Amino acid sequence: MTDWLILVDSARDVPQADTPHKVMTVRDYLARPQLFRSRRPTIINLSRNTAYQSAGYYASLLAGARGHRVMPTVQTMLELSRKELYRDSLPDLEDKLNRCLKGRDDVPSGDFKVFVAFGRTGFAGLDSFALLLFDWFRSPLLEISVEAGPWRSIERIRTLSIHRLTPEQKAFAMEAMERQTQRGWQVAKGKAAARYSLAVLRNPREALPPSKKSSLQRLALVARRFGVEVDPIEKGDLARLAEYDALFIRETTSIDNHTYRFARRAEQEGMPVIDDTVSMIRCTNKVYLKELLESHNISMPRSLVLNGRSALEQAERELGFPMVVKIPDGSFSRGVHKVEDRAALESLAAELFADTDLLLAQEFMPTDYDWRVGVLGGEPLFACQYLMAHNHWQIIHHLADGKAVEGRYHCVAVEDAPPEVIQTAVKAARLIGNGLYGVDLKQNAQGVHVIEINDNPNLDSNIEGAVIKDELWSRLVQWFVVRLDER
Repeated sequence: MTDWLILVDSARDVPQADTPHKVMTVRDYLARPQLFRSRRPTIINLSRNTAYQSAGYYASLLAGARGHRVMPTVQTMLELSRKELYRDSLPDLEDKLNRCLKGRDDVPSGDFKVFVAFGRTGFAGLDSFALLLFDWFRSPLLEISVEAGPWRSIERIRTLSIHRLTPEQKAFAMEAMERQTQRGWQVAKGKAAARYSLAVLRNPREALPPSKKSSLQRLALVARRFGVEVDPIEKGDLARLAEYDALFIRETTSIDNHTYRFARRAEQEGMPVIDDTVSMIRCTNKVYLKELLESHNISMPRSLVLNGRSALEQAERELGFPMVVKIPDGSFSRGVHKVEDRAALESLAAELFADTDLLLAQEFMPTDYDWRVGVLGGEPLFACQYLMAHNHWQIIHHLADGKAVEGRYHCVAVEDAPPEVIQTAVKAARLIGNGLYGVDLKQNAQGVHVIEINDNPNLDSNIEGAVIKDELWSRLVQWFVVRLDER
Protein backbone atom coordinates (compact mmCIF):
# COMPACT_ATOMS: atom_id res chain seq x y z
CA MET A 1 0.00 0.00 0.00
CA THR A 2 1.26 3.48 -0.78
CA ASP A 3 2.88 5.29 2.15
CA TRP A 4 0.70 8.39 2.49
CA LEU A 5 1.65 11.28 4.71
CA ILE A 6 -0.68 14.16 5.64
CA LEU A 7 1.02 17.46 6.54
CA VAL A 8 -0.82 19.94 8.77
CA ASP A 9 0.07 22.98 10.82
CA SER A 10 -1.89 21.83 13.84
CA ALA A 11 -2.91 18.36 14.98
CA ARG A 12 -6.42 19.76 15.31
CA ASP A 13 -6.63 20.29 11.54
CA VAL A 14 -6.69 16.54 10.81
CA PRO A 15 -6.72 14.41 13.98
CA GLN A 16 -4.83 11.16 13.60
CA ALA A 17 -7.98 9.27 14.58
CA ASP A 18 -9.77 10.62 11.49
CA THR A 19 -7.48 9.00 8.90
CA PRO A 20 -5.57 5.72 8.56
CA HIS A 21 -2.60 7.65 7.14
CA LYS A 22 0.24 9.17 9.11
CA VAL A 23 -0.38 12.80 10.12
CA MET A 24 2.61 15.06 10.77
CA THR A 25 3.04 18.76 11.35
CA VAL A 26 4.77 20.80 8.69
CA ARG A 27 7.31 21.90 11.28
CA ASP A 28 8.30 18.30 12.06
CA TYR A 29 8.52 17.40 8.40
CA LEU A 30 10.88 20.29 7.72
CA ALA A 31 13.03 19.67 10.78
CA ARG A 32 13.36 15.87 10.69
CA PRO A 33 14.55 14.69 7.25
CA GLN A 34 16.20 11.68 8.89
CA LEU A 35 12.77 10.09 9.31
CA PHE A 36 12.51 9.61 5.56
CA ARG A 37 15.84 8.11 4.58
CA SER A 38 14.19 4.73 3.97
CA ARG A 39 10.73 5.99 3.04
CA ARG A 40 9.25 7.59 -0.05
CA PRO A 41 5.84 8.81 1.06
CA THR A 42 3.17 10.42 -1.05
CA ILE A 43 2.44 13.70 0.67
CA ILE A 44 -0.79 15.67 0.91
CA ASN A 45 0.22 19.12 2.08
CA LEU A 46 -2.69 20.68 4.00
CA SER A 47 -0.66 23.54 5.42
CA ARG A 48 -2.69 26.63 6.24
CA ASN A 49 -0.27 28.86 4.37
CA THR A 50 1.13 27.97 0.93
CA ALA A 51 2.34 31.46 -0.02
CA TYR A 52 5.82 31.89 -1.46
CA GLN A 53 8.52 31.10 1.14
CA SER A 54 5.98 30.10 3.78
CA ALA A 55 6.46 26.90 5.80
CA GLY A 56 3.85 25.18 3.64
CA TYR A 57 5.70 26.27 0.50
CA TYR A 58 9.00 24.93 1.82
CA ALA A 59 7.38 21.62 2.76
CA SER A 60 6.41 21.01 -0.88
CA LEU A 61 9.74 22.36 -2.12
CA LEU A 62 11.77 20.03 0.11
CA ALA A 63 9.48 17.12 -0.68
CA GLY A 64 10.73 17.37 -4.23
CA ALA A 65 14.34 17.45 -3.05
CA ARG A 66 13.73 14.36 -0.90
CA GLY A 67 12.21 12.42 -3.78
CA HIS A 68 8.70 12.46 -2.28
CA ARG A 69 5.58 12.89 -4.36
CA VAL A 70 3.60 15.84 -3.08
CA MET A 71 0.29 17.59 -3.62
CA PRO A 72 0.30 20.49 -4.26
CA THR A 73 3.69 21.08 -5.84
CA VAL A 74 5.35 24.46 -5.53
CA GLN A 75 4.54 25.05 -9.20
CA THR A 76 0.83 24.70 -8.44
CA MET A 77 1.14 26.95 -5.39
CA LEU A 78 2.76 29.65 -7.48
CA GLU A 79 0.28 29.33 -10.35
CA LEU A 80 -2.66 29.76 -8.01
CA SER A 81 -1.12 32.75 -6.25
CA ARG A 82 -2.09 35.23 -9.01
CA LYS A 83 -4.77 35.20 -11.66
CA GLU A 84 -2.38 36.21 -14.40
CA LEU A 85 -0.48 32.97 -13.77
CA TYR A 86 -3.51 30.73 -14.15
CA ARG A 87 -5.27 32.78 -16.81
CA ASP A 88 -4.37 30.29 -19.56
CA SER A 89 -6.51 27.65 -17.88
CA LEU A 90 -9.67 29.75 -17.78
CA PRO A 91 -10.98 29.25 -21.35
CA ASP A 92 -10.86 25.47 -20.91
CA LEU A 93 -12.37 25.59 -17.42
CA GLU A 94 -15.09 28.10 -18.31
CA ASP A 95 -16.11 26.09 -21.35
CA LYS A 96 -16.50 22.97 -19.21
CA LEU A 97 -18.32 24.94 -16.50
CA ASN A 98 -20.87 26.38 -18.90
CA ARG A 99 -21.48 23.07 -20.61
CA CYS A 100 -22.13 21.47 -17.22
CA LEU A 101 -24.57 24.23 -16.24
CA LYS A 102 -26.41 24.36 -19.55
CA GLY A 103 -30.08 23.56 -19.27
CA ARG A 104 -30.09 23.31 -15.47
CA ASP A 105 -32.80 25.20 -13.59
CA ASP A 106 -31.18 24.85 -10.15
CA VAL A 107 -28.24 27.19 -10.81
CA PRO A 108 -28.09 30.40 -8.73
CA SER A 109 -28.98 33.46 -10.77
CA GLY A 110 -26.26 35.57 -9.19
CA ASP A 111 -22.63 35.02 -8.34
CA PHE A 112 -21.80 31.80 -6.53
CA LYS A 113 -18.87 29.73 -5.29
CA VAL A 114 -17.94 26.09 -5.86
CA PHE A 115 -15.99 24.08 -3.31
CA VAL A 116 -13.80 21.33 -4.77
CA ALA A 117 -11.94 18.78 -2.65
CA PHE A 118 -9.53 16.40 -4.39
CA GLY A 119 -11.35 16.77 -7.70
CA ARG A 120 -14.81 16.24 -6.17
CA THR A 121 -17.63 18.62 -5.47
CA GLY A 122 -21.04 18.51 -3.88
CA PHE A 123 -22.34 21.11 -6.35
CA ALA A 124 -24.93 19.32 -8.50
CA GLY A 125 -23.89 18.73 -12.09
CA LEU A 126 -20.30 19.93 -11.77
CA ASP A 127 -18.52 16.62 -11.22
CA SER A 128 -16.71 16.69 -14.59
CA PHE A 129 -15.77 20.35 -14.06
CA ALA A 130 -14.28 19.49 -10.67
CA LEU A 131 -12.19 16.72 -12.24
CA LEU A 132 -10.93 19.06 -14.95
CA LEU A 133 -10.04 21.67 -12.33
CA PHE A 134 -8.10 19.03 -10.40
CA ASP A 135 -6.37 18.07 -13.62
CA TRP A 136 -5.22 21.64 -14.11
CA PHE A 137 -4.36 22.30 -10.46
CA ARG A 138 -3.62 19.33 -8.24
CA SER A 139 -4.37 21.15 -5.05
CA PRO A 140 -6.44 19.44 -2.34
CA LEU A 141 -8.92 22.20 -1.45
CA LEU A 142 -10.06 24.83 -3.93
CA GLU A 143 -12.77 27.44 -4.16
CA ILE A 144 -13.96 28.83 -7.48
CA SER A 145 -15.81 32.14 -7.60
CA VAL A 146 -18.25 32.25 -10.52
CA GLU A 147 -19.68 35.48 -11.90
CA ALA A 148 -23.31 35.83 -13.02
CA GLY A 149 -24.26 36.34 -16.66
CA PRO A 150 -25.35 34.47 -19.80
CA TRP A 151 -21.81 33.10 -19.95
CA ARG A 152 -20.56 32.12 -16.51
CA SER A 153 -17.00 33.31 -16.07
CA ILE A 154 -14.50 32.39 -13.37
CA GLU A 155 -13.57 35.43 -11.37
CA ARG A 156 -11.14 33.68 -9.03
CA ILE A 157 -9.57 30.34 -8.11
CA ARG A 158 -8.07 30.13 -4.65
CA THR A 159 -6.79 27.50 -2.25
CA LEU A 160 -8.63 26.95 1.02
CA SER A 161 -7.22 26.10 4.40
CA ILE A 162 -8.71 23.06 6.07
CA HIS A 163 -9.11 24.85 9.41
CA ARG A 164 -11.35 27.45 7.70
CA LEU A 165 -13.82 24.92 6.30
CA THR A 166 -17.32 24.56 7.61
CA PRO A 167 -18.06 21.26 9.39
CA GLU A 168 -19.93 20.08 6.28
CA GLN A 169 -17.08 21.05 3.98
CA LYS A 170 -14.51 19.37 6.22
CA ALA A 171 -16.51 16.14 6.34
CA PHE A 172 -16.78 16.20 2.54
CA ALA A 173 -13.05 16.91 2.22
CA MET A 174 -12.08 14.03 4.50
CA GLU A 175 -14.26 11.63 2.55
CA ALA A 176 -12.80 12.89 -0.73
CA MET A 177 -9.26 12.47 0.64
CA GLU A 178 -10.01 8.91 1.69
CA ARG A 179 -11.30 8.09 -1.80
CA GLN A 180 -8.26 9.78 -3.34
CA THR A 181 -5.92 7.56 -1.37
CA GLN A 182 -7.67 4.29 -2.11
CA ARG A 183 -5.75 1.70 -4.12
CA GLY A 184 -6.65 -1.28 -6.28
CA TRP A 185 -5.01 -4.71 -6.61
CA GLN A 186 -3.84 -4.57 -3.01
CA VAL A 187 -1.10 -6.90 -1.86
CA ALA A 188 -1.24 -8.88 1.34
CA LYS A 189 -0.76 -7.02 4.61
CA GLY A 190 2.56 -7.18 6.31
CA LYS A 191 4.70 -6.74 3.22
CA ALA A 192 7.30 -4.03 3.04
CA ALA A 193 6.34 -0.69 1.57
CA ALA A 194 7.04 -0.44 -2.15
CA ARG A 195 9.95 1.62 -3.44
CA TYR A 196 8.07 2.75 -6.53
CA SER A 197 4.52 2.86 -7.81
CA LEU A 198 3.48 1.98 -11.36
CA ALA A 199 0.16 3.23 -12.72
CA VAL A 200 -1.42 0.92 -15.30
CA LEU A 201 -3.91 2.69 -17.56
CA ARG A 202 -6.62 0.28 -18.68
CA ASN A 203 -10.19 0.24 -19.93
CA PRO A 204 -12.12 -2.66 -18.35
CA ARG A 205 -14.79 -2.30 -21.02
CA GLU A 206 -12.45 -2.60 -24.01
CA ALA A 207 -13.35 -5.50 -26.30
CA LEU A 208 -9.76 -6.30 -27.34
CA PRO A 209 -7.49 -5.00 -24.58
CA PRO A 210 -3.73 -5.41 -25.04
CA SER A 211 -3.59 -7.22 -21.68
CA LYS A 212 -6.30 -9.11 -19.82
CA LYS A 213 -7.04 -8.26 -16.20
CA SER A 214 -5.65 -11.61 -15.04
CA SER A 215 -2.34 -10.82 -16.76
CA LEU A 216 -2.13 -7.40 -15.14
CA GLN A 217 -2.79 -8.97 -11.77
CA ARG A 218 0.13 -11.28 -12.45
CA LEU A 219 2.21 -8.25 -13.33
CA ALA A 220 1.31 -6.77 -9.93
CA LEU A 221 2.51 -9.90 -8.11
CA VAL A 222 5.78 -10.05 -10.04
CA ALA A 223 6.37 -6.31 -9.62
CA ARG A 224 6.15 -6.67 -5.86
CA ARG A 225 9.35 -8.74 -5.92
CA PHE A 226 11.14 -5.64 -7.24
CA GLY A 227 9.59 -3.24 -4.74
CA VAL A 228 7.07 -1.85 -7.23
CA GLU A 229 3.40 -1.35 -6.42
CA VAL A 230 1.04 -1.66 -9.40
CA ASP A 231 -2.17 0.34 -9.37
CA PRO A 232 -4.86 0.24 -12.10
CA ILE A 233 -6.15 3.61 -13.26
CA GLU A 234 -8.70 4.58 -15.86
CA LYS A 235 -9.54 7.42 -18.21
CA GLY A 236 -10.91 9.66 -15.45
CA ASP A 237 -7.77 9.44 -13.31
CA LEU A 238 -5.53 11.86 -15.17
CA ALA A 239 -5.55 14.22 -12.21
CA ARG A 240 -4.01 11.47 -10.04
CA LEU A 241 -1.23 10.55 -12.44
CA ALA A 242 1.50 12.62 -10.79
CA GLU A 243 1.07 10.60 -7.60
CA TYR A 244 2.85 7.70 -9.31
CA ASP A 245 6.42 7.10 -10.37
CA ALA A 246 5.80 5.53 -13.77
CA LEU A 247 3.04 4.79 -16.29
CA PHE A 248 2.28 1.65 -18.29
CA ILE A 249 -0.53 2.10 -20.83
CA ARG A 250 -2.59 -1.04 -21.34
CA GLU A 251 -5.42 0.13 -23.52
CA THR A 252 -5.39 0.75 -27.25
CA THR A 253 -3.44 3.93 -27.90
CA SER A 254 -4.29 6.76 -30.25
CA ILE A 255 -2.83 10.21 -30.64
CA ASP A 256 -6.31 11.74 -30.64
CA ASN A 257 -7.66 10.27 -27.41
CA HIS A 258 -6.87 10.29 -23.70
CA THR A 259 -4.04 7.74 -23.94
CA TYR A 260 -1.84 10.30 -25.66
CA ARG A 261 -2.75 12.88 -23.03
CA PHE A 262 -1.77 10.46 -20.25
CA ALA A 263 1.56 9.75 -21.92
CA ARG A 264 2.24 13.44 -22.42
CA ARG A 265 1.42 14.26 -18.81
CA ALA A 266 3.70 11.45 -17.60
CA GLU A 267 6.55 12.84 -19.69
CA GLN A 268 5.93 16.31 -18.31
CA GLU A 269 6.23 14.86 -14.80
CA GLY A 270 9.54 13.19 -15.71
CA MET A 271 8.05 9.70 -15.40
CA PRO A 272 9.20 6.73 -17.47
CA VAL A 273 6.26 5.68 -19.63
CA ILE A 274 5.28 2.92 -22.02
CA ASP A 275 4.03 3.96 -24.53
CA ASP A 276 5.75 7.32 -24.87
CA THR A 277 4.29 9.96 -27.16
CA VAL A 278 7.06 9.76 -29.77
CA SER A 279 6.53 6.01 -30.13
CA MET A 280 2.79 6.55 -30.44
CA ILE A 281 3.24 9.10 -33.21
CA ARG A 282 5.74 6.99 -35.11
CA CYS A 283 3.98 3.63 -34.79
CA THR A 284 0.41 4.81 -35.23
CA ASN A 285 0.90 5.98 -38.80
CA LYS A 286 1.57 3.30 -41.40
CA VAL A 287 2.62 5.87 -44.01
CA TYR A 288 5.39 7.06 -41.69
CA LEU A 289 6.49 3.47 -41.05
CA LYS A 290 6.72 2.81 -44.80
CA GLU A 291 9.07 5.77 -45.29
CA LEU A 292 11.10 4.86 -42.20
CA LEU A 293 11.62 1.21 -43.12
CA GLU A 294 12.42 1.97 -46.74
CA SER A 295 14.98 4.61 -45.78
CA HIS A 296 16.81 2.02 -43.63
CA ASN A 297 16.61 -0.78 -46.20
CA ILE A 298 14.35 -2.97 -44.08
CA SER A 299 12.24 -5.24 -46.26
CA MET A 300 8.48 -4.87 -46.29
CA PRO A 301 5.73 -5.82 -48.76
CA ARG A 302 5.80 -3.65 -51.88
CA SER A 303 3.92 -0.51 -50.89
CA LEU A 304 2.55 2.63 -52.43
CA VAL A 305 1.14 5.76 -50.80
CA LEU A 306 -2.16 6.78 -52.40
CA ASN A 307 -2.74 10.52 -52.28
CA GLY A 308 -5.96 10.54 -54.25
CA ARG A 309 -8.04 8.49 -56.65
CA SER A 310 -5.65 9.37 -59.45
CA ALA A 311 -3.08 7.02 -57.84
CA LEU A 312 -5.31 3.96 -58.13
CA GLU A 313 -4.14 3.11 -61.63
CA GLN A 314 -0.52 3.17 -60.52
CA ALA A 315 -1.37 0.91 -57.57
CA GLU A 316 -3.04 -1.59 -59.88
CA ARG A 317 -0.10 -1.50 -62.25
CA GLU A 318 2.63 -1.87 -59.61
CA LEU A 319 0.97 -4.08 -57.00
CA GLY A 320 -1.69 -6.05 -58.85
CA PHE A 321 -4.65 -7.83 -57.29
CA PRO A 322 -5.52 -8.89 -54.71
CA MET A 323 -4.22 -5.82 -52.94
CA VAL A 324 -4.23 -4.70 -49.31
CA VAL A 325 -5.37 -1.16 -48.54
CA LYS A 326 -4.80 0.38 -45.12
CA ILE A 327 -5.87 3.56 -43.41
CA PRO A 328 -2.82 5.25 -41.85
CA ASP A 329 -3.80 4.84 -38.20
CA GLY A 330 -5.70 1.57 -37.81
CA SER A 331 -5.01 -0.94 -35.01
CA PHE A 332 -5.82 -4.56 -34.19
CA SER A 333 -6.37 -5.29 -37.92
CA ARG A 334 -8.99 -2.53 -38.14
CA GLY A 335 -8.85 -0.31 -41.18
CA VAL A 336 -7.07 -3.02 -43.20
CA HIS A 337 -8.92 -4.19 -46.34
CA LYS A 338 -8.27 -6.65 -49.15
CA VAL A 339 -9.60 -5.77 -52.59
CA GLU A 340 -9.82 -8.25 -55.44
CA ASP A 341 -10.21 -5.98 -58.46
CA ARG A 342 -10.25 -2.39 -59.73
CA ALA A 343 -13.96 -1.91 -59.06
CA ALA A 344 -13.54 -2.91 -55.39
CA LEU A 345 -10.51 -0.62 -55.12
CA GLU A 346 -12.44 2.32 -56.58
CA SER A 347 -15.36 1.78 -54.21
CA LEU A 348 -13.16 1.39 -51.11
CA ALA A 349 -11.00 4.39 -51.97
CA ALA A 350 -14.06 6.61 -52.41
CA GLU A 351 -15.20 5.61 -48.93
CA LEU A 352 -11.85 5.94 -47.15
CA PHE A 353 -10.72 9.18 -48.79
CA ALA A 354 -13.70 10.85 -47.14
CA ASP A 355 -11.78 10.61 -43.83
CA THR A 356 -8.10 10.69 -44.77
CA ASP A 357 -5.93 12.37 -47.40
CA LEU A 358 -3.56 9.41 -47.69
CA LEU A 359 -3.94 5.64 -47.88
CA LEU A 360 -1.35 2.91 -48.00
CA ALA A 361 -1.62 0.15 -50.60
CA GLN A 362 0.48 -3.00 -50.28
CA GLU A 363 0.96 -6.18 -52.21
CA PHE A 364 -1.01 -9.11 -50.80
CA MET A 365 1.44 -11.49 -49.12
CA PRO A 366 -0.43 -14.60 -47.92
CA THR A 367 1.07 -16.70 -45.11
CA ASP A 368 -0.35 -19.15 -42.60
CA TYR A 369 0.82 -16.98 -39.73
CA ASP A 370 2.53 -13.70 -38.87
CA TRP A 371 5.52 -13.52 -36.59
CA ARG A 372 5.19 -11.12 -33.66
CA VAL A 373 8.47 -10.32 -31.95
CA GLY A 374 8.31 -8.30 -28.76
CA VAL A 375 11.21 -5.90 -28.33
CA LEU A 376 11.85 -4.14 -25.02
CA GLY A 377 14.66 -1.64 -24.56
CA GLY A 378 16.15 -2.64 -27.90
CA GLU A 379 16.36 -6.35 -27.02
CA PRO A 380 14.05 -9.23 -28.01
CA LEU A 381 11.50 -10.19 -25.35
CA PHE A 382 9.34 -12.90 -26.93
CA ALA A 383 8.62 -14.53 -30.29
CA CYS A 384 5.16 -15.71 -31.21
CA GLN A 385 3.40 -17.00 -34.29
CA TYR A 386 -0.10 -15.54 -34.68
CA LEU A 387 -2.10 -17.82 -36.95
CA MET A 388 -4.74 -16.46 -39.29
CA ALA A 389 -8.35 -16.50 -38.10
CA HIS A 390 -10.39 -19.42 -39.43
CA ASN A 391 -11.23 -18.96 -43.13
CA HIS A 392 -9.78 -15.44 -43.07
CA TRP A 393 -6.62 -13.75 -44.31
CA GLN A 394 -5.90 -11.80 -41.09
CA ILE A 395 -5.09 -12.85 -37.54
CA ILE A 396 -8.24 -11.05 -36.35
CA HIS A 397 -11.51 -11.25 -38.27
CA HIS A 398 -13.77 -8.32 -37.44
CA LEU A 399 -17.35 -9.43 -38.06
CA ALA A 400 -20.22 -7.24 -39.22
CA ASP A 401 -21.93 -7.50 -35.82
CA GLY A 402 -18.93 -5.93 -34.07
CA LYS A 403 -17.51 -9.17 -32.71
CA ALA A 404 -13.98 -10.32 -33.45
CA VAL A 405 -12.63 -13.81 -34.11
CA GLU A 406 -8.93 -14.34 -33.39
CA GLY A 407 -6.63 -17.01 -34.76
CA ARG A 408 -4.61 -19.40 -32.66
CA TYR A 409 -1.05 -18.76 -31.53
CA HIS A 410 2.20 -20.60 -31.02
CA CYS A 411 5.01 -19.05 -29.03
CA VAL A 412 8.62 -20.20 -29.15
CA ALA A 413 11.76 -19.28 -27.27
CA VAL A 414 13.54 -16.33 -28.86
CA GLU A 415 16.62 -18.47 -29.44
CA ASP A 416 14.50 -21.02 -31.32
CA ALA A 417 12.97 -18.48 -33.71
CA PRO A 418 14.63 -17.90 -37.10
CA PRO A 419 17.58 -15.55 -36.46
CA GLU A 420 16.68 -13.35 -39.44
CA VAL A 421 13.21 -12.80 -37.98
CA ILE A 422 14.61 -11.69 -34.62
CA GLN A 423 17.35 -9.56 -36.14
CA THR A 424 14.96 -7.77 -38.50
CA ALA A 425 12.46 -7.13 -35.71
CA VAL A 426 15.09 -5.68 -33.38
CA LYS A 427 16.55 -3.47 -36.13
CA ALA A 428 13.09 -2.12 -36.96
CA ALA A 429 12.08 -1.52 -33.34
CA ARG A 430 15.27 0.37 -32.55
CA LEU A 431 14.31 2.90 -35.25
CA ILE A 432 11.26 3.81 -33.16
CA GLY A 433 12.73 4.14 -29.69
CA ASN A 434 13.83 2.34 -26.55
CA GLY A 435 10.44 1.26 -25.20
CA LEU A 436 8.19 -1.74 -25.79
CA TYR A 437 7.21 -2.70 -29.33
CA GLY A 438 5.57 -5.57 -31.13
CA VAL A 439 7.02 -6.08 -34.61
CA ASP A 440 4.83 -8.00 -37.06
CA LEU A 441 6.66 -9.85 -39.81
CA LYS A 442 5.96 -12.29 -42.62
CA GLN A 443 8.44 -14.90 -43.73
CA ASN A 444 8.35 -16.49 -47.18
CA ALA A 445 10.68 -17.66 -49.91
CA GLN A 446 11.72 -14.07 -50.63
CA GLY A 447 12.84 -13.46 -47.03
CA VAL A 448 11.54 -11.67 -43.94
CA HIS A 449 9.30 -8.63 -44.34
CA VAL A 450 8.12 -6.17 -41.69
CA ILE A 451 4.36 -5.61 -41.80
CA GLU A 452 4.11 -3.03 -39.04
CA ILE A 453 5.51 -1.97 -35.66
CA ASN A 454 3.09 -1.69 -32.75
CA ASP A 455 3.74 0.68 -29.85
CA ASN A 456 1.09 -1.06 -27.73
CA PRO A 457 1.63 -4.80 -28.29
CA ASN A 458 -0.39 -7.51 -26.62
CA LEU A 459 1.14 -8.91 -23.44
CA ASP A 460 -0.65 -11.81 -21.76
CA SER A 461 0.81 -14.40 -19.44
CA ASN A 462 -0.70 -17.35 -21.31
CA ILE A 463 0.26 -16.20 -24.82
CA GLU A 464 3.28 -13.91 -25.12
CA GLY A 465 4.47 -15.26 -21.75
CA ALA A 466 3.71 -18.90 -22.56
CA VAL A 467 7.42 -19.75 -22.89
CA ILE A 468 9.21 -17.27 -20.63
CA LYS A 469 6.50 -17.22 -17.93
CA ASP A 470 7.06 -14.51 -15.29
CA GLU A 471 10.18 -13.29 -17.05
CA LEU A 472 7.80 -11.43 -19.34
CA TRP A 473 6.77 -9.22 -16.43
CA SER A 474 10.12 -9.26 -14.63
CA ARG A 475 11.90 -7.72 -17.59
CA LEU A 476 9.15 -5.15 -18.05
CA VAL A 477 9.30 -4.10 -14.39
CA GLN A 478 13.09 -3.95 -14.48
CA TRP A 479 12.88 -1.61 -17.49
CA PHE A 480 10.96 0.82 -15.29
CA VAL A 481 13.11 0.28 -12.18
CA VAL A 482 16.36 0.98 -14.03
CA ARG A 483 15.01 4.32 -15.24
CA LEU A 484 13.56 5.23 -11.86
CA ASP A 485 16.84 4.41 -10.12
CA GLU A 486 18.70 6.57 -12.63
CA ARG A 487 16.29 9.42 -12.00
